Parts: sequence; structure tokens; C-alpha cells
Amino acid sequence: MSHKAWMKTVPTENCDVLMTFPDTTDDHTLLWLLNHIRLGIPELIVQVRHHKHTRVYAFFVTATYESLLRGADEIGLRKPVKAEFGGGMRSFSCEEDYIYENIENELYFFTSQERQNIIRYWLENLRAKQGESLHNIHFLEGQPIIPELAARGVIQQVFPLHEQRILKRLMKSWVQAVCEAQPLDEICDYFGVKIAMYFAWLGFYTSAMVYPAVFGSILYTFTESDQTSQDICCVVFAIFNVIWATLFLEEWKRRGAEFAYKWGTLDTPAESIEEPRPQFRGVKRISPVTSAEEFYYPPWKRLLFQCLVSLPVCLACLSFVFLLMLGCFQLQEFVLSVRGLPRVIRFLPKIVLAVIVAACDEVYKKIAYWLNDMGAR
Repeated sequence: MSHKAWMKTVPTENCDVLMTFPDTTDDHTLLWLLNHIRLGIPELIVQVRHHKHTRVYAFFVTATYESLLRGADEIGLRKPVKAEFGGGMRSFSCEEDYIYENIENELYFFTSQERQNIIRYWLENLRAKQGESLHNIHFLEGQPIIPELAARGVIQQVFPLHEQRILKRLMKSWVQAVCEAQPLDEICDYFGVKIAMYFAWLGFYTSAMVYPAVFGSILYTFTESDQTSQDICCVVFAIFNVIWATLFLEEWKRRGAEFAYKWGTLDTPAESIEEPRPQFRGVKRISPVTSAEEFYYPPWKRLLFQCLVSLPVCLACLSFVFLLMLGCFQLQEFVLSVRGLPRVIRFLPKIVLAVIVAACDEVYKKIAYWLNDMGAR
């Protein structure tokens, strides 16, 4: 089903993340996954719904406010601190929850994007135990269950639901607004810092393009038709672009730092913003840096795989494509050298080459995914 159809089925206040399954999913699969979620992530509230027209099952996932607070503490979610406690942004801590703004208000302390991030973090880090299996799917110890089931097609899709109230407000203040500044704070609260930063840069870049556009138009208007005048104008415009590009980059660094400070990501390390890849597998150990439990994969094993597997496979694929291309060229020359052939036959080598390229694209895409998952652990 489409996302919009699911959004209209049940009020989104009772659901943050939706997980749907193919219509061929059996009851054993649903009960197996539901049992693992409820035992492995007791913080989540899961409701099983069935769409009577398409016969598709779905899990409506949400969590209580107290569970979300513990999840925010677990992932180190940065929240604004009250002015009497120093202000600014700080990673959330349940032990000092009283210092954060709006902590008393369950409806407004977390944005919908923050709620969904916490729930998604739990779902993606639901890991299998040694020897667990579902039908013909055998999990490794510590392997994420839900990403693996999604890759196998057992789970059709996992996506967050929108809040129609906020979307309508953004539609009026952002999409339908003309010649008005973008509501970047509202975008950040709803879609997150990454999306808000992108649109902040896009708006800044669009505004900055006015200067070379105006200067270039004026220069073009007053440029004479002779070659000397045109060469001079080209040099002048090139110098202007160099100066403009330098100022643009420096000004964006300043503007981006302002947004990062305002949204609480200025001093946040990149690894704290980026969640660990759910498909990462390794052995459990205690981190020598943070003293927390983590999965560790030795770098020498990754390098060994890249040298002995990734590089030979890539070279073999390139060689195969190169030989196929030469073969098609040879076939083209042979067909053109034979006189009296129908005109349609002359296009046969090109058709064969197009089919081979399309087939190789699909095969190589699967190989690339496999190499990425195996070599980038």
C-alpha cells in the first residue's frame, strides 16, 4: 500500500513508526518477530493491524514518554538546557532531567523526528542470538534482525508517519509562501538537522547566485561585439567569479556555524551524529575509549578482504565488460562488412550491447551491495 493510504488508516498520534509486511506473510513470521520485539525492546508499544482490503498486516510502533526519555539518554540526544542551569545544548541525562527545557510537557519535549529516531534506533539494533533462525534465514550472533528481514523481503517497508497538523503548517509557511524566508527552525524540529541544514544551504546558495547573475547580465549588456571587448569581459567575469566563490564559501562557513550552534550540533562529533551502521557485525568487546560495550571488527580482516576479494572481483567485472564491448564492436564490423543483409540486422550488435549493459548493471549492482556489506564492516 502507499504511504498515504496507511497514514489515513489510523490516527498518527498512536503511531510513530510503521512496519508493513507482504500479503503472503504467514502468522508464524508475524508472531516470531512480534515476540522478539516485545522481549528484546520492552520499551516499545506494538499494535498489530490488518487492512481488510489488501490483506496486509502492519505493526504500529510507538513508546511511552518515560521510555522515550530513557532512549534519549541511551543515544545521547542533545536537548536545550534551562537558562538557570547554564543554557545551551547538552546530551540528555535521565539523572538530571529537571535541567532541560519543557521536560514537564510530554507533548512538546520531543519532536516527532526525535521520537522516530529513538524508536528506529531501538528497532535497528534488535540483534539475534546464537543459532536463531526464521524459516530459511539463519542469523549470526549479534546480527541486526529487522534490517536483515527487510533485505530479504520479509518486511516490506519501515517508515515514520507524518503529522498532518505540522505538515499543513509547513505547507503554508514554506511551500506556498512567496518571497518569504524559509522556516528553518520548524524544518529542523520536524525533519531534523540534516534536512534543515541542506535547505539552509540551498536558500543561501540561491540568494548568493543573484550577484553573479546581475553582474554577468550587466557585463553582457555593455559588451561590444568585437573580439577584444569580449575577451576582456570574459577575464573580468572570471576574476569576479573567483572572488565571489571565495566569499561565498567563507560566508557559508560562518552561516553554517551559526545554524550548527543554534541547533546544538556545533561541538558534536561526526560519529555522534551518524548512527552506527545496523549491518555492522563483529565480536563484542569493551571499548578502550568509552568503556561501553561495542561490536569490533579487526581492520586487518577488512583490509585482507578488500585485497583478496574486492579488488579481484572488481578487476574481473571490468575485464568482462571490456571483453564484451570488444566482442560487440567486432560483431558490428562483421555485420557491416557483409553486403545484402537486411537493415534491421545491422542494428543487431547495438541491440545486443544494450541488453548486455542492462543485464550487467543489475548483476553488478548486487555484487556491489555484497562487497559493500562484507568489506565495510
